[in-house]
Amino acid sequence: MNRLLLAAYPEPYRSRQGEEVLACLSEAYPGRSWPPPREVAALVRAGVQARARAVVDDTARPWWLDGIHLAALALAALALVPYLQDVWHWALHIDPGQHAVAFRFSGWYPWADGSGPTRLLPYGLLPLVCLIALLRGKPWIALPVAATMIWAGATSHGRTLFGDEGKRGLSYYGLGAPITARDLLLSGALCAACAVLALCRPSRLRRRSYRWLAPVVLAMFMAGGLHIISVSPAFQRGLFVVEVAALIAAWVATAATGDYRWLIPVAAVAFIRTQAIVVQPDAFMQSFPNLVVLLLLIAPLPVLAITAQRRENRALAD
Repeated sequence: MNRLLLAAYPEPYRSRQGEEVLACLSEAYPGRSWPPPREVAALVRAGVQARARAVVDDTARPWWLDGIHLAALALAALALVPYLQDVWHWALHIDPGQHAVAFRFSGWYPWADGSGPTRLLPYGLLPLVCLIALLRGKPWIALPVAATMIWAGATSHGRTLFGDEGKRGLSYYGLGAPITARDLLLSGALCAACAVLALCRPSRLRRRSYRWLAPVVLAMFMAGGLHIISVSPAFQRGLFVVEVAALIAAWVATAATGDYRWLIPVAAVAFIRTQAIVVQPDAFMQSFPNLVVLLLLIAPLPVLAITAQRRENRALAD
């Protein structure tokens, strides 16, 4: 189990010092397959710092381009989150029955029970393809997919292709900030980010391994196998934990390097979700008061900016 902790470190570090770290853990905690929580937190934090320094030391691309790339990845994941169960059911040819994701009736696939029109593809397949393309540094593939997301949310012509969940289906409720697929600001921002990446010499973009999709597959398995839809309390609590962990990782990376690139994805997600609170569609489920949600969304931005500035000042002083 200790080897899982090494995944937080970049590959060169694992090659040079991985066995040494494992030996130290075995010596410090004999007979244990997992160190104490405090040691786990320290190792993960050191791993995030090492990854952040490796990213900053790579000068193949400007920091702002890398930041926009991270923002596009975050927005694609944000659009995919509500449809994890739906895509899993479609991929494995499962009839979700009464567990369908906020549809007017069960299934909406030819093999599913229920009356009325059927659909060919789940809407969530679009952000999934966009996410995979961006992970591999191929924005020219992600761009038309993001444009299709805009079309699916703005028109009714895709009824038998994606179904009308692209227009009416309830979507993301994290921290009381609902975003529906028909909210074009999310898909529009994702499309704009992909366009910038496609125009700015995409060969310079960072290409990540397919192993980064492992958490996505795990999330699909959890949501689809256990029938946990996006409006359930368990889903929301799990999503809140993931968001907090991502914000902490962004703060650790910023504090270690003084770089502003991690501020861009945090600002993009905060902007999209703040807009969703202000607009407040008819189907609105609040898990926290609006003011609390706005503070939780906006507060990380000045924190990251101040952290980066202090790190820069400290580096200049040294």
